[in-house]
Amino acid sequence: MKHTCVIALLIVSTTIYSQSVQAQLNNSIQNTVKNSHFQSFRQPKLPRNGAPTGRRRAGAGRNPECPSSLTRLTALVPGDAEESFLASTVVENPTFWFYVPQLPQTTRYGEFVLQMLDGKDVQNVYRTPLTLSGKSGIVSMTLPSRSQSFFKADQKYRWYFHIYCGDPQKTSDNFYVDGFVQKQVITQTLDNQLKTAKPKEYIAYSANNIWYDALTNLGQLRRDNPQNATINKDWIDLLNVVGLQDIAKEPIVQHYNLEK
Repeated sequence: MKHTCVIALLIVSTTIYSQSVQAQLNNSIQNTVKNSHFQSFRQPKLPRNGAPTGRRRAGAGRNPECPSSLTRLTALVPGDAEESFLASTVVENPTFWFYVPQLPQTTRYGEFVLQMLDGKDVQNVYRTPLTLSGKSGIVSMTLPSRSQSFFKADQKYRWYFHIYCGDPQKTSDNFYVDGFVQKQVITQTLDNQLKTAKPKEYIAYSANNIWYDALTNLGQLRRDNPQNATINKDWIDLLNVVGLQDIAKEPIVQHYNLEK
């Protein structure tokens, strides 16, 4: 009987200790993000170490036949004003997020392109046409699962998202945004933090400056829980810290699995 009591006490003590350690780790991660308010993604006006920059906002168009609304096309990435900065992912087929303005029927032709950069060499590794809904709001695009065959760790990639001013078979005029992504190897520390933070993995991703995956996890939670005040606030805070407050409250309207 005494042995049974001792074993029971050991089990209870171990369980309590394990829960305490997990709670402390979770609080540590959450405090890191809470105290920083996603500050890890706040970038200097010019990227350091000669990191490449792209176009975060489509900007002014030259063709008067193109809808003026297309100037609002925006990539949800870190940057400074119109420029996009290099950001990271740890997954093999990351998801990309964009704000797309309302589109007339004639301008719902899109295209997503991914290139691999090797020094001065550029290699097209993926491209696919898209038919857009025309709804104003935020859309997400997930690379196909087979992208693991070309998405290599520590390799820089450049992506483009185009919206054409008409049928691409008849015109090449388009508005576009572009940027850069680099895949990092996931560390054991980050893996442990992700398990602790689940289902709010964005807490751990944010604390480790992994933009694409923080945004994707938080965006999926917002899409699935549109009335959750905490999730909505965190989404707004995350976009605010990278200067995208003008689209932070826009609805998420579409997701594309790019499985071609």
